Amino acid sequence: MPELDMLVIGSGPGGQKAAIAAAKLGRRVAVVDRPDRVGGVSIHTGTIPSKTLREAVLYLTGLTQRDLYGQSYRLKDEITVADLTARTEHVVSREVDVIRSQLSRNHVALLAGTGRFVDDHTVAVRDVTGQDRMLTAEHIVIATGTRPARPDLVEFDERTILDSDNVINLERVPRSMVIVGAGVIGMEYASMFAALGSKVTVVEQRERMLDFCDVEVIESLKYHLRDLAVTFRFGEKVAAVERHPRGTITVLESGKRIPADAVMYSAGRQGLTDELDLGKAGLTADSRGRIAVDAHYRTAVPHIYAVGDVIGFPALAATSMEQGRVAAYHACGEPVHPMPELQPIGIYTIPEISFVGRTEDQLTEQRVPFEVGVARYRELARGQIIGDAHGVLKLLVSPEDRRLLGVHCFGTGATELIHIGQAVMGSGGTVDYLVDAVFNYPTLAESYKVAALDATNKIRQIEQLRD
Repeated sequence: MPELDMLVIGSGPGGQKAAIAAAKLGRRVAVVDRPDRVGGVSIHTGTIPSKTLREAVLYLTGLTQRDLYGQSYRLKDEITVADLTARTEHVVSREVDVIRSQLSRNHVALLAGTGRFVDDHTVAVRDVTGQDRMLTAEHIVIATGTRPARPDLVEFDERTILDSDNVINLERVPRSMVIVGAGVIGMEYASMFAALGSKVTVVEQRERMLDFCDVEVIESLKYHLRDLAVTFRFGEKVAAVERHPRGTITVLESGKRIPADAVMYSAGRQGLTDELDLGKAGLTADSRGRIAVDAHYRTAVPHIYAVGDVIGFPALAATSMEQGRVAAYHACGEPVHPMPELQPIGIYTIPEISFVGRTEDQLTEQRVPFEVGVARYRELARGQIIGDAHGVLKLLVSPEDRRLLGVHCFGTGATELIHIGQAVMGSGGTVDYLVDAVFNYPTLAESYKVAALDATNKIRQIEQLRD
């Protein structure tokens, strides 16, 4: 008999939820992770620190209050790294305590160390002293996550040339900064450092940034970032990064040279599978360290599952949690619905971006007719109260059956607001529900009613012309 019903390698969002779900079903479960990494990358260098840092930046700079109190308004003139990290360290330590408590409360053993396969049912757990402990399990879940990809041509020193995991350890707020890569992580940090007053240059080899988002929303974000003195270099590749005693020079293939105090690379992520000895379990990973899975998150070996960033797209903490739960239920023979295709995307730039469903470009390519309903924060009492005159909510509505095809939000609270649209879309509701619903006043949620009325008025105009 195996010692465990389920062994989970990695305690990030996917691993936690898989372990707790199996434990709730009465299974014997253990989680393996390094003692300084309980909660995974998400808690220590990724989601939680970066979002906490963003809150600290918004609070200390007073950026969101400047429409009300003037462009010179700041809560603190000289913002230090210590000011920023105090809040981050507090939140991270609390989150680690919460995770340890949840695992303990559900009788999940938390084993300190690193795991590697001995065979497809056995994992050797190496502790901090170098001792190995053999564990056998009926089911194994790989939830090891990822690390930032580091190009070979760049010499990272983690002080002036950094990746997205160690940028939060900067010794001081840089006066100038180059960010290589205009993906989600790159743009989140670009907006944070720009808000702090750093002169940021973003270098991206593609011609657009965040091209999976609504075009109007991205244009609005670019406008706001340019207003914070961010420079964009699209269609450019980095040839080299030179380190000098007083800073760095980023050399582009076009010949441009960009001086800066620091350089941050945000060039994708690599699956943490190198040290797992996957071959001994009959598994392989691709060139990016990712493991292929089926719809139930089973690998090529049916009793071994993989969840979270290590399986690739969408690589979000929210989807990783659900993947962990679904995998555990499947392994335990518990009925479970497959994860719905309708997933909200949240991008914590300044201002926030969030959307669910399809974009205007996608609907146009698919020849799906739609009408657009728009609500602007400046027309909402709540928008005026909080000083956000730039936020916008956009509904894409089918004129045929009046269902929502997409919801796109840009501005304060976008990542929270989006769930109203998600709930309506997920339950098959129509724009008429939003027209008839009563929303608290004054709130940003009212934007749904305003946008819904805008869309239905446009649809009515067309119907009247046809009569």
